[in-house]
Amino acid sequence: MLIFGLNVLKEVDSKKVKKAYCSRKDLLPILKEKNIKYIFKNHTFLDNLVGGNHQGIILDVDEYAYYDLASVKGDFVVALDHLEDPHNFGSIIRTCVAAGIKEIIIPKDRSVSVNSTVVKVSSGMIENIKIVRVTNLAEALKKLQKKGYFIYIADMTGTDYKKVNYASKKVLVIGNEGKGISHLIKEITDECISIPINRNAESLNAGVAAGILIYEMKDKNEY
Repeated sequence: MLIFGLNVLKEVDSKKVKKAYCSRKDLLPILKEKNIKYIFKNHTFLDNLVGGNHQGIILDVDEYAYYDLASVKGDFVVALDHLEDPHNFGSIIRTCVAAGIKEIIIPKDRSVSVNSTVVKVSSGMIENIKIVRVTNLAEALKKLQKKGYFIYIADMTGTDYKKVNYASKKVLVIGNEGKGISHLIKEITDECISIPINRNAESLNAGVAAGILIYEMKDKNEY
């Protein structure tokens, strides 16, 4: 997998890097400090490798190694119900890391996966969080419920998120950009919460909604 960008270079675990393509001499000290093998190329060569803003550095790394459900240990977990946009995924990763969340759960099928865009948008923060991939998200959430986790879903029909008393062990589920939360997840949820918005405005995108809810839920534990 090719990942790119200055922040990605700073955050990446050098052990995962096979080689780097660099077009900026000022980045060579970072590559040498991290003991990353590199090939110096012109900017056009890097442009042809990736479509995004590479900032003069592209890293060839191993495919992302997902974690399993048994690795979930944190008291606050985020789950993504078939999210599709890698920009939303990358944004949510950044928010989770900033808020101290240790795990994000995603389903294996019909869902965005970790790719170069996700890594770039996350500013390399994916190195600081576990992405847990499960075969069946509903069944995974049921297992967490049995371990004492309270499941909250974000949905426009829910209770105002500011009026909810949140459990100390919890999972926040963010739905698909178009379809929202799936029926199976709604059936097992413990509480549905929403962000009130002006009726003349469009709904918030998944990344923005997740950021608002995460920071409200982060420090508001009532039981």
